Amino acid sequence: MIDMNGASRESGREGGNAASTLDEQLQNEESPKQAVSPARTGVISYVKTILFTIFIALMLKTFVIEAYRIPSGSMENTLLAGDFLFVNKFVYGLRTPRYVPLTSLAIPSVSLPAFRDVQRGDVIVFEFPADHAEMSDPESLNYIKRCIGLPGDTVWIVSGRVFVNGRELVAPTSAKAMRSAWHGRLERGLCPAGAGFSKEEYGPLVVPKKGDLINVASGNLDRWKGFIEEEGHTVEADAAAVVRIDGVEMSSYRVERNYYFVLGDNRQNSLDSRYWGFVPDQNLIGEALLIYWSWDPAASASSLSEKFKTIRWDRIGNLIR
Repeated sequence: MIDMNGASRESGREGGNAASTLDEQLQNEESPKQAVSPARTGVISYVKTILFTIFIALMLKTFVIEAYRIPSGSMENTLLAGDFLFVNKFVYGLRTPRYVPLTSLAIPSVSLPAFRDVQRGDVIVFEFPADHAEMSDPESLNYIKRCIGLPGDTVWIVSGRVFVNGRELVAPTSAKAMRSAWHGRLERGLCPAGAGFSKEEYGPLVVPKKGDLINVASGNLDRWKGFIEEEGHTVEADAAAVVRIDGVEMSSYRVERNYYFVLGDNRQNSLDSRYWGFVPDQNLIGEALLIYWSWDPAASASSLSEKFKTIRWDRIGNLIR
């Protein structure tokens, strides 16, 4: 006789053993695919750390703080050629880049409210307020000067002495001492065109403020044409001396932005607002903070040790005022 229960039990044991053996085989086949070597894990972690560090650095550089170098002597002796400094980009409001990095290609930009407004006397970094297409070196787009005129201020330079709103603005103690007579080497035409100013007899001139109304006519069009065009409009005058802005006959123009008047601390040898005009608020980058490195770029050095001797240790760590 056949014991059906025994057969069933035996079949169950064989089936169970077959199932267990199959599971073990599957686990053995899958385990090599799931296992990750410690070396690979370390590489992945290292790459993530590098990418995160680069991301944070780019965010800080774009929105908070950035390093710049001084290429010329227009801010002597507050800043010297060969000074390297940090600039606070947060203080005048967060702003996304207006140009593709390392190029002069414009891109849309968004700005947030400023932490504080520009103060008279601030040493500011800004994008050069002129035709960027004329500049082959993107680094030259950024200038550094001292703000001496705020929106609505009246600036007047008399015999080299600077007056703002009727009061003399004394040069900072760190500025380069001026000679008794100005005999500068800068002979470019001054701004605005046709005003008849010189660099030591300049003004009076009102710094434009948002909402100001400017009277425009053929007689003073040379003075304001470039300014209005910089705000994004077309300007022309016909034979009958009728001024048209964006094709519409106008006798006045309302200013759309706030502007600033800037000078170099080395006033006798500085290209500044006297030569190329006002700085619009949208061009502001930030306020100069401190000098983190300095050496003499003009000193000849045949080796690294010789270059090391040109380091200006007394300037490193100085706050910029």
